[in-house]
Amino acid sequence: MAEIIDGSPCAALIIGGSAGSLDVLLEIFPALRNDIPFPIVIVVHRKASNESLLTDLLKSRTRLAVCEANEKEFLSPGKVFIAPADYHMLIEQDQSISLDYSEKVNYSRPSIDVTFQSAAEVFKEKLVCILLSGSNADGVEGLKSVNNFKGRVVIQNPYTAIMPYMPQQAVLNVEPHVILDSHNMADYINKLND
Repeated sequence: MAEIIDGSPCAALIIGGSAGSLDVLLEIFPALRNDIPFPIVIVVHRKASNESLLTDLLKSRTRLAVCEANEKEFLSPGKVFIAPADYHMLIEQDQSISLDYSEKVNYSRPSIDVTFQSAAEVFKEKLVCILLSGSNADGVEGLKSVNNFKGRVVIQNPYTAIMPYMPQQAVLNVEPHVILDSHNMADYINKLND
């Protein structure tokens, strides 16, 4: 497993995924430590009809506080914020959440790109973004922004992804800091600020 190159502490972690990413999230969350010192934001493509399913599943797998993100809510350490179905989720300069119903990006709302890009502008080198399994290229442009602001880009190993297209596009188009198998992700997250 690659070591973190710079000494910047993580101020926020964003995890994006689509088809096949739920299995990875359900593998990661039971193994996360209870005293995570940064907020975690999850952006997953899902149908509005399944709105509470992801929140309920993750709540049952972790002792961290898990909630659907609300407009104007502030990110807080040790809490998991899930982008609501059918809304883009942006992070404002004051680290509050803004929900937006504008047109889809990469056929998706919420769009991983939108959240990655807005968070990169706020957290810069203190941002860590993980891109998981999925079947379109959402997240690639956002990861480019994360790199531009000196944040850390983590990509799921496409060979371990149920739907390898999304992480494969990221590997082809973005310089990752590390490529991880799903079973190494919780350990990576737990050690981010050690």
